[in-house]
Amino acid sequence: MNEFLSFLYHGALNLGVWELVLVTLVLTHITIVSVTVFLHRSQAHRGLELHPAVMHFFRFWLWLTTGMITKEWVAIHRKHHARCEREGDPHSPMIFGLSKVFFRGAELYRLEATNPETLQRFGHGTPDDWIERTLYSRHNLLGILIMLAIDLGLFGVLGLTVWAVQMAWIPLWAAGVVNGLGHAWGYRNYDCPDASTNVVPWGILIGGEELHNNHHAYGTSAKFSTKWYEFDLGWCYIRMLQALGLARVKKLAPKLRLEPAQPAASIDSLSLDTLQGVINHRYEILARYSRVLKKAVSVELTGLKAERSRGPDCRWKLLRHCRKWLVHDTESLAPAQRAEVDRVLADAPALSTLVQMRRELTALWESSSASSEQLLADLRAWCQRAQQSGIDGLEQFAFRLRRYAV
Repeated sequence: MNEFLSFLYHGALNLGVWELVLVTLVLTHITIVSVTVFLHRSQAHRGLELHPAVMHFFRFWLWLTTGMITKEWVAIHRKHHARCEREGDPHSPMIFGLSKVFFRGAELYRLEATNPETLQRFGHGTPDDWIERTLYSRHNLLGILIMLAIDLGLFGVLGLTVWAVQMAWIPLWAAGVVNGLGHAWGYRNYDCPDASTNVVPWGILIGGEELHNNHHAYGTSAKFSTKWYEFDLGWCYIRMLQALGLARVKKLAPKLRLEPAQPAASIDSLSLDTLQGVINHRYEILARYSRVLKKAVSVELTGLKAERSRGPDCRWKLLRHCRKWLVHDTESLAPAQRAEVDRVLADAPALSTLVQMRRELTALWESSSASSEQLLADLRAWCQRAQQSGIDGLEQFAFRLRRYAV
């Protein structure tokens, strides 16, 4: 009787508290790897192919530890990218608010999973074999109940705590941190047309998903880290699987390559290779342009601050109020915000030129009808105007732009 009670309390493994903590972290980490490698990089974005045995292990593990259905997760995530920060985005903090996405992200996920249009339009190409149809999708709650029984059997009463942590792990880190903080707080390497951020440069706890801005810039890349100081643990696991012949990487972000500086070279020396390099690295280029704009705004503020002692400081206050809007696409601003920006630009010719030329630069890769030759001519004309603008930061930017290559 005492042995039976001991088994119920301690479980078959009879682990100590710290051993139990370690086991829980290992179990939840396997779940994180399953989400980032299988669901995200392989299924949703097709950045890599996995061996059928590895793919099925991840499917089985997620069935046990999350109850998520592959088609639902993939469809919702693809829709997030297609509608990012706009009406229809299933979990954007810009639409629902950071608090709701962070604390109730799982509810938003379950709500979108009931939308048949989302599943039909964005869920193509996901597993549709016999076991998926008859077990994983039809009885998705059975898996987490089996996991509960396993945890209780192995760890005793505390197995309930282990199971609760397992159930909360993905809603907290994926739905809350990545979908919430990953669009509200952090740093940006790329000025892509959304609010995505890299939460931290070391993707360990969430398997690399922390590098969310990098992922939004190059969505199909199997590797999320792009800077030398960034670390993507999920990519390490992919490389291990690749070395064992269990994975094949299909897509990676393009590597930045700059031709040697040639100050005497003419604008006509820009080639189609330069144009393609600019298009491939457009989000890195826009991030660099934003830094040029920020510096110009800072210089303008310094000049206006010196004038405050000699008269009204309304221009200084207005520029300080609008400076965050100036470094992003002003076309997306509300009418009232746009009116304030226009007032600032009317009295700041250099800033006006910078904002206008950013708009013209983005048109190079947003045009869907112009030929490559026409786009190259537009790029040459843009660089010519930039280098004759008299704005030091813009001139240097244009000179560097001419060095981009594939």
